[in-house]
Amino acid sequence: MMTQSLQNGFTLDNHYLRDLKGPVPVPTQYAPSLGVHRGSCPVEPHKDQEIQRHRSAQAAPLLGSCRVQTPAPMDVQMCQSIQPCHADHQGDLSAGQLLKWMDTIACLAAERHAGMACVTLSMDDIQFEETGRVGQVITIKSKVNRAFTTSMEVGIRVSVQDVREHVERLVCVAYSTFVGKPAGPQKVLLRPVEDLCSAEEQLQHSLASERRRLRLYNEQTFSTLLQDYHTLANGNYSSPGVCSRRDPLSAVSTEFTRVESIELVLPPHANHHGNTFGGQIMAWMENAATVAASRLCGCFPSLRSVDMFRFRGPSSVGDRLVFKAVVNNTFNNSIEVGVRVEAYNCEEWTANKPRHINSAFLIYQLANTPGDVPAFPQVTYTTQDGERRYLSAIVRKRIRMARKHILSCKEEAPLSVPWDKSNQVYLGYNNVAALTVLAGKQDWEASSISDRVAVYVHEEVELLCVQVQMEVMTSALHAFTLLADLTLRPLWDKHYLSCEEVERADEEETVYHIKCPPINGGKSRDFVFLLSKRQPCKDGDPYVVALRSVTVTTVPPVEGFLRSEAKCAGFLIHSLGLNSCKQVTWQAGPSLWRRRLA
Repeated sequence: MMTQSLQNGFTLDNHYLRDLKGPVPVPTQYAPSLGVHRGSCPVEPHKDQEIQRHRSAQAAPLLGSCRVQTPAPMDVQMCQSIQPCHADHQGDLSAGQLLKWMDTIACLAAERHAGMACVTLSMDDIQFEETGRVGQVITIKSKVNRAFTTSMEVGIRVSVQDVREHVERLVCVAYSTFVGKPAGPQKVLLRPVEDLCSAEEQLQHSLASERRRLRLYNEQTFSTLLQDYHTLANGNYSSPGVCSRRDPLSAVSTEFTRVESIELVLPPHANHHGNTFGGQIMAWMENAATVAASRLCGCFPSLRSVDMFRFRGPSSVGDRLVFKAVVNNTFNNSIEVGVRVEAYNCEEWTANKPRHINSAFLIYQLANTPGDVPAFPQVTYTTQDGERRYLSAIVRKRIRMARKHILSCKEEAPLSVPWDKSNQVYLGYNNVAALTVLAGKQDWEASSISDRVAVYVHEEVELLCVQVQMEVMTSALHAFTLLADLTLRPLWDKHYLSCEEVERADEEETVYHIKCPPINGGKSRDFVFLLSKRQPCKDGDPYVVALRSVTVTTVPPVEGFLRSEAKCAGFLIHSLGLNSCKQVTWQAGPSLWRRRLA
């Protein structure tokens, strides 16, 4: 592709030179100075050399710029005024219409970079922040973030602006994967993306590689987690979790939400390559998924994200497309709907031999209304296929959660608070109160449960919380003594290199500096923690060990270590008897441990 691009550049130069040799009209502004007048009169012979010298002088900068200038930017932009035909029954921009525009603009950006026809492989990480209304202007920008050997990632950003305002609001972000459409059996090699000028371009270039790596390992991770959840679902555990099957009498069967729709591909539905327009297929899929979700909740929910639109094969004009949608599972405030697309030509339609060409998982939420807590009816499965989809939805939610926090690149304020001994009472109280509030959160979802250890997660908008429950064969007081003195941790915890006491305010508040070994080949990390410990006030209360990051002027960042932070962490130790206790470990933060470069 690099050679072809260079050849095209020289071809443009040759065409330009060839045009200069022909009867090019002299611009009007130069005519008086060259003795040339309007009309078709021939130029005087003694003036011809002067004219040619002037043309060469004008053309030289253009030719030089064609050879040495950097390629034109690869971003493509589309602006659309939202008309009533683009909106749904509530006057909001239809998600299906937006997906059609997004696929169009992404394809054009990919073809501009590749210099040839391109084919969509997938569109994933689609996040809808809000929507547009009739009368507003929607702006869609797309750009190739990174080109790999044979595939490239195109980033898509959608914003909306009211005609009476001058502030754009983010509507949607998505990433599509394209490949060049080969003329033969060989794959098309793509040239890399160069000349990354801004910090945002460099960031997206790096994140594109990470997103690709996560996509490649997605199937392996999915299979491993699905086996664990099958074991979890079939086990007899007393701890509640999302894997426990809901009561069939009070829950709605997912079979009730099943939807099947058919569309005939007509010429207006085809793209400029002759295949069915990918954006049109996505719009039809979104329509089927919305109907399935509305059957469950009795209203039309809002599309918030799409796990992945995966294009497995093409379809063409005349094909019959069958869309099968069903609710897979419901969670605290969201619902997952799976959509499968099968294509038939005339012969396949008669023989009932479908081609699986597309699939996607769409995530819906109910619109928030003042005073209401959005919640979906609980669902259960009644078939073996329903059980597979039920558990698979849980696994995909875990993967989405991990991807979100792995790829998060938002600027965040420091999590540490300045340590001041004169204000230790206030800091200690807030430390314990934060752990108590974290422990009181509802709707924890099971992530992993074994005989003696259970792991639960709780996700909020920008907060990920983890809870680990463990039964220990020792007294609660003994466990509290070991956990409350961090200087003892290096003796029995391999994750501690060292722990030094920085300052002891009193018997209940102490500041520690902790150094931890590297994980998975990364850098070593260190923490500065304020530890607040409390013994039970009455029978039934737990022992409390609360931790949070603080800033101490006497402990600056250490060379060779990543200064890390935690917003809230700690232990609640419940006594179960003389020689046993239940230890609950809590941890919360934007990305659990937040690393900061020393």
